[in-house]
Amino acid sequence: MASVSNLPLACQNARMENRDSPGTGVAWSRYALALAAGVVAGWVATMIGLPLPWMLGPMIANTALSLAGAPVACPVVLRPLVIPVIGLMLGSGFQPEVFSRLGEWVVTLLTLPLFILIAGATSFVFYRRIGGYDRVTAYFSAMPGGFNEMIMLGEEAGGDDRKIAMAHAIRILFVVSFVALFFGLFLGVRSGGGTATWIGFVDVSLLQAAALLVCALAGVLLGRALRFPAPNLLGPMVLSSVAYMTEVVTTPPPTLIVVLAQISVGTIIGTRFVGTRFSDVRRDLVLGCGAALLAIFVALGIAECVVLVTGAPISQVFLAFSPGGLTEMSLLAVALDQDIAYVATNHVARIVLVIFAAPLVFRLLRRSFKQKLPR
Repeated sequence: MASVSNLPLACQNARMENRDSPGTGVAWSRYALALAAGVVAGWVATMIGLPLPWMLGPMIANTALSLAGAPVACPVVLRPLVIPVIGLMLGSGFQPEVFSRLGEWVVTLLTLPLFILIAGATSFVFYRRIGGYDRVTAYFSAMPGGFNEMIMLGEEAGGDDRKIAMAHAIRILFVVSFVALFFGLFLGVRSGGGTATWIGFVDVSLLQAAALLVCALAGVLLGRALRFPAPNLLGPMVLSSVAYMTEVVTTPPPTLIVVLAQISVGTIIGTRFVGTRFSDVRRDLVLGCGAALLAIFVALGIAECVVLVTGAPISQVFLAFSPGGLTEMSLLAVALDQDIAYVATNHVARIVLVIFAAPLVFRLLRRSFKQKLPR
């Protein structure tokens, strides 16, 4: 899982190309251009009826601009502001009745290790046999989660960190795009910007707004103190979920904030490819899409099995297994009016399992990798 306190590695790679420090006027102008393109693309996506328009539009537009060499930059400076807000939104999905549905969650959580094993093994074979990647690079590229962690571990183990970074960036981009289109075109689920009813700032009382602000600020401190993965997201999510389940807070965050968060996250995903020329990474892009598609098929197959056991909606279970980023998939749950608590909990569990299990499994395989690595 990409830590909010660390600069996303793909953005670090991009920064080596444009060489503009985050605080300079040139950098801010590039941030502004990327965000402006995101707003326009989100509006266009809304007009044409694209699913999840305020996230998918900015993501597609900025990916195209980045690969074309346009003067945009990854606005990573927004993450410390946006991520706690997303944590509050996710917490709003934990309503008092959530306890009555815990039985459905158990089956999904118990099935997660099987999904990680099958999806990881399938992608590993794909990167090895089709892509020709060395074993270390293929292994860390194939993991269905842990963006920054897999890049750093893979580099330390002797893998190609740029290929691993590309694989995970493409996984998130492809999965988010595919899932949003799948919901819109095949399941008929549309997004109205993140909530079924528009929530204005005046709809949130001063007392509830103050409680949410406390959850955001104290949650970040709590997450860091307890060493949560993604502390800026999970800390506010934990505290706000307690506030909503105890009904201290009853109104969701304003819809405009939800939309702005989607624009910001979509823009950040798209601008991960700044400094990357399409001609140089065309093959890696295709391989990343192929591996992501395989993981999606695995997710869909396992989701169908869970549906047979629990009777839960396929849309909800499929979203819980889809191997995108925690922030991105949770925003999808918000925007597509799915069970936020269920989806977010499963993605937290998936990414934590990957982060802890992948290094342990790699240690077991390391001797074999070292013996068989090509010269």
